[in-house]
Amino acid sequence: MEKARLLVEALPYIRRFYQTTVVIKYGGHAMVAEDLKDSFAQDIVLMKYIGINPVVVHGGGPQISAMLTRLGIKSQFHDGMRVTDPETMDIVEMVLAGKINKEIVSLINRHGGQALGLSGKDAQLIEARKLNVYRYQGDDQPPEIIDIGLVGEVQRINVEVLLTLGRSNMIPVIAPVGVGRDGETYNINADLVAGRIAGALHAKKLLLMTDVPGVLNNDGELIPGMTIAEAGEAMQQGTLRGGMIPKVQCAVDALQEGAEKVHIVDGRVPHAILLEIFTDAGIGTEIVKER
Repeated sequence: MEKARLLVEALPYIRRFYQTTVVIKYGGHAMVAEDLKDSFAQDIVLMKYIGINPVVVHGGGPQISAMLTRLGIKSQFHDGMRVTDPETMDIVEMVLAGKINKEIVSLINRHGGQALGLSGKDAQLIEARKLNVYRYQGDDQPPEIIDIGLVGEVQRINVEVLLTLGRSNMIPVIAPVGVGRDGETYNINADLVAGRIAGALHAKKLLLMTDVPGVLNNDGELIPGMTIAEAGEAMQQGTLRGGMIPKVQCAVDALQEGAEKVHIVDGRVPHAILLEIFTDAGIGTEIVKER
């Protein structure tokens, strides 16, 4: 009876999300632990079989750092962004588009899906430009320009590629590597890529998988839901710290560009995706335009 109750609880959500797009940013511990990798792949395949179009965007920062260390190349960061010279960019692309992407594709396929690995260079999927970084030097001084190399920001998403795949049985798995106007390769933050893709596709949901329960208040308690306005207040008041700031900003940008809802969920929880989409309680923090 418990199994039947759970299936009945999921029915209205299956109806609601049928033939819609859900973008999932896959990263953190869920990409490392074998049991979590399997549960992630099962969730993605189940979504596809019941009529939802999942689009997966993955990260890979720890794996890139490990490879650079093995090759004797020192990792350098500026405000959390990897300084990416041409030599480092070659390694970033090799790890993201070559190793990690194909491992995720293989994992989903092994669980019964039909995944297709892409980088932003395929069919000009992610058109990018160099990210300009500035350092404030005082009210009476011009900002200092910081060159962090081949780090990019998204200019445009070629949605037709993803729409075509969405109409098929294919599940896109995207490495966050973009291409410039003159063919340059850019390393782009995976959260930002997922947000721009979700906005461009007018996704029903964007799920950002993290290694924390969601957005926490100053007492360390989970904030189950917030609006764009409340997110802005939380950033101004210092409630958000560290890596949660860019994630919430990514959520806000995605909503403003066309995504319907964003959820920041704990990827350490087995089947976190199914729990968020198909249960009444859900998990993590939901961010919406307004209530």
